[in-house]
Amino acid sequence: MKIKKLKTDILIIGGGTAGCYAALTVSENSDAEVLICEKAHIKRSGCLAAGVNALNAYIVEGRVPQDYVDYAKKDADNIVREDLLLTMSERLNSVTERLEQLGLVILKDKDGKYVTRGNRNLKINGENIKPILAKAVKNLPNVKVLNRVNITDFEVENNRIKGAFGIGIENDTFYTIEANAVIIATGGAAGLYKPNNPGFSRHKMWYPPFNTGAGYAMGINAGAEMTTFEMRFIALRCKDTIAPTGTLAQGVGAKQINSFGDVYETKYGLTTSERVYGTVNENQEGRGPCYLRTEGITQEQDEALKKAYLNMAPSQTLKWIESGKNPSEQNVEIEGTEPYIVGGHTASGYWVDTKRATTVKGLFAAGDVAGGSPQKYVTGALAEGEIAAFSAIDFLKNNEIQAIDLTSTDKKIKEVENFLSDKNSRFTTEQLEEAMQTVMDSYAGGIKTNYRFNEKQLDIADRKILGLQKLSDNLYASDFQELMYIYELRERLTVCRSVIAHLKARKETRWHSFAENLDYPEKDNKNFLKYVNSRLENGEIKIIFRDLQEGGKPYEHIN
Repeated sequence: MKIKKLKTDILIIGGGTAGCYAALTVSENSDAEVLICEKAHIKRSGCLAAGVNALNAYIVEGRVPQDYVDYAKKDADNIVREDLLLTMSERLNSVTERLEQLGLVILKDKDGKYVTRGNRNLKINGENIKPILAKAVKNLPNVKVLNRVNITDFEVENNRIKGAFGIGIENDTFYTIEANAVIIATGGAAGLYKPNNPGFSRHKMWYPPFNTGAGYAMGINAGAEMTTFEMRFIALRCKDTIAPTGTLAQGVGAKQINSFGDVYETKYGLTTSERVYGTVNENQEGRGPCYLRTEGITQEQDEALKKAYLNMAPSQTLKWIESGKNPSEQNVEIEGTEPYIVGGHTASGYWVDTKRATTVKGLFAAGDVAGGSPQKYVTGALAEGEIAAFSAIDFLKNNEIQAIDLTSTDKKIKEVENFLSDKNSRFTTEQLEEAMQTVMDSYAGGIKTNYRFNEKQLDIADRKILGLQKLSDNLYASDFQELMYIYELRERLTVCRSVIAHLKARKETRWHSFAENLDYPEKDNKNFLKYVNSRLENGEIKIIFRDLQEGGKPYEHIN
């Protein structure tokens, strides 16, 4: 194993949507040196890897940023940070225009105006959106990208970040990286729960299977305050292909119907969680399967749908072709996915202020890993990357880089060497991962229990996850690729424990399916119209309740 030490002004962990835009912003507004560490390859990494066919967060004509705040607040039943949503929403249109300047094709009408889809969306040709961002970053003179480098831990002393440790997956190198400021932009967490499809197809899921909650785990272990992990995200998707349903619902106005042809979506409500809950309930009560009604749409709409899905979920287009029937000839069956933890659709993530500063001094968060601001999607992640970048630049003005001491480095090197030493481990990483998913599925509200749980089940889940964490200490990796898998498992296990603690702490059911607590089946505004936060202290997760800030008043914290 080679050992390498690097220094930079700003370290960006994660070369996805937010990370790329943060680097772009720093480079264009300062001469600071930037290092991006990306676990995969920046050209096709993150949630935009395969492309998207719409920008789902945009302030269309006749609307204002506050309208978007109100929409997100309603969808999350008030548990949002209005200050974060507003500062994000104010930048949605400017980052969209910047994307177009970089080369993104945004569809326009005969008058040269953007073609909208609904009240907040724009149609795009977005199959190359990530390569466009990656190319922009590649051309920056003061930005260096390290692909295939997996960051595993922060180095924090006296609540001040000094940098991070990581492993070079293809060059067998251990990295110590000293940085004055760090922007964490690694995305959310998939793979905590058993997925819809087993075996060979287990990675056919809504959220990228390579997003393991690494940023969350590093923050949790470093003592950062986290928020709203109990607001899990469950996507309503096309059955088997796990393709998006929004294109059907918004693109052709497809309604949710049960097997009798009854429209049930208005019966349960139209928020994201209610759409999932209605589908689960209809199936439970014997009125399934459930569908999005596409029978009877036009031939032109058929072709538009098939092309749209080729941009982002080709398996759905292939399914229509293989069946020999167009969408107009058959309704599309739908189902909920397993739960995810993601701050881009729900409010899970780091507790940050309006500058996207975490509670660890010098550490900033952007995109799916930043909490409090749901429904951010692509443009919201860009906006937060921009905000975090400006904040990091300001931080450099009054702070100096701090050296990482040899004791911390040696400790991490020994940990890595331990995993690379063959000790006849009784279990493989894959076996422990499967065990983790089984535990979460059975005891922490997975698909198996229709997303429902009670406190006794959560206690069992926590005990079992803790046991798996201890077993993971003795895993063996024959190379650095397998070493990455070990760290990914450990990241997921860390996030699992926080999810369980948060689910248990919110003693109510505010979001059906997302957090369906059988011990407390009703909403409790008196006691739980507040944020559920947490911090790891001495190995235990301490729950912190914080009051809501109404009307967009900044909720700044003191590090």
